[in-house]
Formats: sequence, structure tokens, C-alpha cells
Amino acid sequence: MDIQTIYQETIKFAAAKHHGQTVPGTNLPYIVHVSNVAMEVMMAAEHSAGFNLGFAIQVALLHDTLEDTSTTVDELTGLFGQNIAAAVSALTKNKALPQSEKMQDSLNRIKLLPKEVWAVKLADRITNLQKPPSHWSPAQINTYRNEALILLDELTGGNDYLEARLGKKIMSYDI
Repeated sequence: MDIQTIYQETIKFAAAKHHGQTVPGTNLPYIVHVSNVAMEVMMAAEHSAGFNLGFAIQVALLHDTLEDTSTTVDELTGLFGQNIAAAVSALTKNKALPQSEKMQDSLNRIKLLPKEVWAVKLADRITNLQKPPSHWSPAQINTYRNEALILLDELTGGNDYLEARLGKKIMSYDI
């Protein structure tokens, strides 16, 4: 299947699942965030030998469906296959864990999967490092920046292009 068809079929599913959700702190439909992550992944593919763009696009477009919608692993498996479902599951924080352990647990699971999954996590954080919400305190902004530094350190070796982009975003993140 060609990339355009993969993108269109997957974004339609993601848009339906995220219907009514907005990007936090904005009035933008949440699908804007999802498509921005996919765009980062598409650009990374141009700079990355052996990159499985079809797989990465689907994972990017679906990366928040388990965490933020009623989508189930079985539903993803049935529609998109076991590899996509496993990747999206790894990108999903385990709600049963204490907040302090959620990110590291997810990173540990991501690192067991193909580098395209690492790339999606890097792209997600790049996209999330926009101007901090106006209601965030300097401490919250600093915490989010520090999490991004941990993420970058943990996923070094996943995708040189996205690592460089994330490093630049972290350096310019407002405090």
C-alpha cells in the first residue's frame, strides 16, 4: 500500500477517535497534534536510511489513541496489525503506575521496539515543546524541559535527525 493511502486511512481512524478533543490550551482539534507528529516522522524518514515510513506513519497517527480515547489494543490489532498495536501500547503510559514511574516504564518498552517507534516518541515531544501553557508555573515548565532531556538521553541512537531537532527545541523552550 502506498504512503498516501496508509496516511489517509490511518488519519481518518485517528480523527474519528479524537473527535471533540482539542490540543491542550488551544481551540485546535487534537488531530492537528497527531498530524504534526506524523509530519516530523515524514521529515525524519528523508534523513534516515532504512526507515520504515509506512509503519512509522501509522504509529505516529495512532500514538495517543490508547491513552486518550476509548480505543482498545484488540481494536488496533484487528485494524492495523499486532506490530502497530504493540508500538502504540509502548507509547502509552501505564495508568496503574505512580506518576513518577510512568515515563521511564514507557521508555523501557519503547526501547524494545524498532527505531521508528523511538522516532515517534521523539517527534511527539518535539511537537509538544511549543510555547508552554500560560497557566504553567516556572517549576512546571522546568519539569517538562527536564523530562524532555531524559527522553532525549534515553532514546539517543534512535534517530539522529529527530534527536538534533529535539535538542534544539529543548534549548529554546521558554522558562
